[in-house]
Amino acid sequence: MEQSVTPLSRYRGVLEEMQLLAQRLLIFGMHVHVGVEDRTFAIDAMNVVRYLLPHILALSTSSPFWMGRQTGLKSYRANIFEDFPRSGISDAYRSLADYEALIKTLVNTGCVPDASKIWWDVRPHHQYPTLEFRVCDISTRVDEAIAIAALLQAIVLWLWNMRRKNITFRVYRRELIEENRWRAARYGLDGKLIDFGKSVEQPTRLLIRELLDLVAEEIDELGTAAHIKPIDSILDHGTSADRQLRIYSETGGDFMAVVDHLIAETKKGLS
Repeated sequence: MEQSVTPLSRYRGVLEEMQLLAQRLLIFGMHVHVGVEDRTFAIDAMNVVRYLLPHILALSTSSPFWMGRQTGLKSYRANIFEDFPRSGISDAYRSLADYEALIKTLVNTGCVPDASKIWWDVRPHHQYPTLEFRVCDISTRVDEAIAIAALLQAIVLWLWNMRRKNITFRVYRRELIEENRWRAARYGLDGKLIDFGKSVEQPTRLLIRELLDLVAEEIDELGTAAHIKPIDSILDHGTSADRQLRIYSETGGDFMAVVDHLIAETKKGLS
């Protein structure tokens, strides 16, 4: 997982370019890096794993409020960040060369200085040999953050194991994935996602449990079953967003109570 301090000069550069959009970007997200040294595989994995990003977002929702208001969304952050260019769900790329041609065009035409300004929900990192997942809200429980990171690691290993067998998973259109991304941001675990293989809606919790079954062998291979176990609790009792909303409701709309809850919950995980 990534937790880094960005130099002030970079913030100033973003502020100069994005203007008011940057000033309202008072959001925080969790970035998970999974080591992938094979850049060709990184592109193939990115193409496939885009389909599962809404599932991961639903598990991590933690931003139901904005500027002192209840938004009606479980992840308002996911929509705020989409104001930025080159964000959200990427297109699929035919090859590593296809992806590199895009970056070259953007750099040569002055759109970006380098690939660090590609802010998709998942991307090959421009500097490290990793596939970087950027879709998650901040989990306010450390064990939940670790569980989501471990699940992403298992998903990448699952794709790698399939690649070794010369098979893969279907790649879906960006527009379809964006429909699920909206549903995840709006309803979190309480909504439905579209199973595009069957062309039907399914409860989000059901699809996440199916995902856990899908990568069960990889979880065993990695030895991370204990780390992923908190996902069962998330599915049974809700995410950080759900807990915040419960506190807000139980206290008659007391935002300070929500803040106190978040502080206490975060400190508990660090003790």
